[in-house]
Amino acid sequence: MLAKRMQLWKATQAALTMNSTANKGATQMFPTGGSSRDMHLSSSWSNQLTTRVMLAPPSPLIPLYSSAAAGGLRYASSKTDVPPNMESAKELVDLPAIPDAPIPPAIQNISTDPESLMETIDMAGEPTFASIGLGGWSPVGMVQNCMEFLHCTWDIPWWGTIAIGTIVVRTLIFPLVILAQRNSAKMSNNMPQMQVLQLKMTEARQSGNAIESARYAQEMMLFMKEKGVNPLKNMIVPLAQAPLFLSFFMGLRQMANTPVESMRDGGLFWFTDLTLADPFYLLPVITSATLYLTIELGTDSARLSAANMNTMKYVLRALPIVIFPFTMNFPAAILTYWACSNFISLGQVAVLRIPAVRDYFKIEKMVTHPPSALPAKKKGFVGGMKESWDNMKITKEIEERQQLDEIRFAKAGKGPLVKTYKYDPTKPPVQGAASPTGSLKPPSKEQ
Repeated sequence: MLAKRMQLWKATQAALTMNSTANKGATQMFPTGGSSRDMHLSSSWSNQLTTRVMLAPPSPLIPLYSSAAAGGLRYASSKTDVPPNMESAKELVDLPAIPDAPIPPAIQNISTDPESLMETIDMAGEPTFASIGLGGWSPVGMVQNCMEFLHCTWDIPWWGTIAIGTIVVRTLIFPLVILAQRNSAKMSNNMPQMQVLQLKMTEARQSGNAIESARYAQEMMLFMKEKGVNPLKNMIVPLAQAPLFLSFFMGLRQMANTPVESMRDGGLFWFTDLTLADPFYLLPVITSATLYLTIELGTDSARLSAANMNTMKYVLRALPIVIFPFTMNFPAAILTYWACSNFISLGQVAVLRIPAVRDYFKIEKMVTHPPSALPAKKKGFVGGMKESWDNMKITKEIEERQQLDEIRFAKAGKGPLVKTYKYDPTKPPVQGAASPTGSLKPPSKEQ
């Protein structure tokens, strides 16, 4: 093994000697400071020498060796016992120079100015909503700004931020819930008298007596004003919640689609990623179940068992089932808000059923009327739909008759006079003409 290494060392020294001799001869033939023609000849001679050496027959195994004195060139020999002469170098390999390490590009978006950094990065070290296209002065943008403030100022996880925002919003509209509950209690207690007037008004309208229908409608308005009842007050809470729900829905959807990177691990329990849908479909189920209970108990408006909600309650009860296929694909952030809002509604109905709480908010105690005391009898879903359809047909027929009477009246007033007598009653009868009474004749003087 030592003998082989010595032979390889001798071959390497011979190659180095050959290279130094070649360089010395080239320097003597083409000294430094010559013209450009001399430099061209030197380059040509070196190329020819390299070409001749490269044309040597290849060897099956060519070990490579390097040396700093070789000027970055590597020499190889196919023989292990090569004498130190010119024939020892069989191949000359000229490797290209190793390029320098690339310089990383300068980051242009982040400035060293503290004000610019504050505009790009918030207090939690995350990109601000303004830098990623969120926020603003629209209702959706203001919801996003409030969420960002809660999350960054107190370092609250995103699920807690959404829950706190929902609680704050529902607390602000709680006075409207109290107003709707008071109106609902008054309507339920005065339901028998209101149903009597409503039935009379319906019968008058179906019979085509517009005067009686208007009179009963006026009586209904005076009665409700006297009792402080207004059906529109029951719609205050849904009308107030609709823009808030849409703002939260669109704001959270934009935050999940952008996405806000910190929301990827800002969830809770099994829904850790708030930017994706719930993989176990538990959040959609919880949302639909709580929505059904909210509608059934009537936490924010009149109870669905009231007669004025006889038809609408069936539509609202089917709503949670209808929306379930759509909520399955919603991001977990949206369903977190929706489920929190439904739980708050259920908590409100539990609190507002306490007698002491109802007395404190001046909500009347609801009187339970037996079915026999109510003029309007329950007819079920099918019966109610059939009655509504019959009322619609009757109302349409009455309107068509009224339009036909108006057309006939206008035509009779503008058309020619219709002759209804055989003679003109404003003129005396002609002598010898037939009497309008037929066989009766006026008595003569002789008689």
